[in-house]
Amino acid sequence: MQKGFTIWFTGMSGAGKSTISAIIEQRLRKAGAPVEVLDGDEVRTHLSKGLGFSKEDRDENIRRIGWVAELLVRHGVVAVVAAISPYRAVREEVRAKIGRFVEVYVECPLEVLAGRDVKGLYKKALAGEVRQFTGVSDPYEPPTYPEVVVNSSLETPEESATKIWATLKGLGLI
Repeated sequence: MQKGFTIWFTGMSGAGKSTISAIIEQRLRKAGAPVEVLDGDEVRTHLSKGLGFSKEDRDENIRRIGWVAELLVRHGVVAVVAAISPYRAVREEVRAKIGRFVEVYVECPLEVLAGRDVKGLYKKALAGEVRQFTGVSDPYEPPTYPEVVVNSSLETPEESATKIWATLKGLGLI
């Protein structure tokens, strides 16, 4: 692993992006790769503090994450991004800028997400109490051609990570 690249996990809230990306991070570290994780929730607290949830603010948030990922990749680091990133066009924009980019779609049906939602956000969103909630009152646009699709309602996080790892090997990235 001499060149950096980005692994971009996208999917709805609660799909398992952070859980699976943590497994991939550990595997990469064990293989000796320099790795940085950019988790959507943490980025919103620091880099994107003050942004709301309008389409424009969500796009700006993803552009900021993409900019940091691009810098990391340029310096030989593997950037692992776990962010909802609901809009296809801005994900494609970031992909084009970074270049070495592996998109992982963490798929999970809404019913399963609502069932595992410990914070009760899906319940509130489905009742109309939370506005601009991705996948309920705001759109989520699944990737058209992701390098990897995992389904967290059918696979364990470890099984999903193994599938992603095999793709990274197949692409010659590890």
